[in-house]
Formats: sequence, C-alpha cells, structure tokens
Amino acid sequence: MTCNVGKIDRIIRGLVGAGALAWGLFNGNIIADVVGGVLLFTAIIGWCPPYALLGINTVCNIKKD
Repeated sequence: MTCNVGKIDRIIRGLVGAGALAWGLFNGNIIADVVGGVLLFTAIIGWCPPYALLGINTVCNIKKD
C-alpha cells in the first residue's frame, strides 16, 4: 500500500473530516459521522482506495539529481 494522497489533500481531508465528524456527533447524524470518519482515516494513513482504483495520485514526487 503506497501513499497516494498528497500533503495538501491530506490536510483538506483532515479538516473536512473533523468538521463532518463533529457536526454529526452534535446533531446525531450517522451519515456525517461515517463520512467524517472515512475522511479522517484516509488522511491519517495517506491512502485512498478509490484513488488506487482510478489510478489517481496526488503525491508530488520531485526527483532531485
């Protein structure tokens, strides 16, 4: 499992995930809890299954000579 979620993508996922999770917990919305949890989990591990299936990679790999 190689990292396919870049730094900026992880930050955005983390912020949106935390917001959705908090909103869901305060309002009793299970769907927001699940979405927020998934976004936080993928932000933490740096790997997104749909990205892997679709061949998307937001990690910036700049090779220096």
